[in-house]
Amino acid sequence: MLDAILELDRDLLLYLNHLGQERWDAFWFAMTNKINSIPLYATILFLMGRGLGKKGVLFLVVVIVTMVTFTDQITNLFKDGFERLRPCAQQGVVELLRLGECSGFGFFSGHSSNSMAATIFTILMLRSRFKNYVFLMIPWSLMMGYSRIYIGKHYPLDVLCGWAFGALSGYLFYKIYKSLKPRFI
Repeated sequence: MLDAILELDRDLLLYLNHLGQERWDAFWFAMTNKINSIPLYATILFLMGRGLGKKGVLFLVVVIVTMVTFTDQITNLFKDGFERLRPCAQQGVVELLRLGECSGFGFFSGHSSNSMAATIFTILMLRSRFKNYVFLMIPWSLMMGYSRIYIGKHYPLDVLCGWAFGALSGYLFYKIYKSLKPRFI
């Protein structure tokens, strides 16, 4: 059963990876580069921090940094525990991918988990003030995950599990923020 799931995962990766075209490569490489998300994160932090005061913004930043650190470190524990090679590092797969080689383990995707954690956390934080915010953030997180498949760094299940864990992490840290906020602000 597991072999059949992994084979389907490989086939889906190759299908999605081969949908790509050279003219789109630069876009997806830019999408997957974390540095390019800084303006979005800065805008979101500004929107969330409005009206909180210095102490409130500091508390918010501490919670967000803790969430990203938690999500990233748990992701790394899974990668080291499962030791599933990235498709771009796996013999028999890398030769079939459109884009380059790499190294390391890939289960589950840190880009996907962190982007979805940020998405869920910020949607919950901003939902009362920005009703349509979800229509910006969910596609952004989905595109971040797809970019990892497009460039051959992750299998689709790596991305799907990253999104699932990220959603749980974002929700958990939203609840932590809400429960601790009265003590610190």
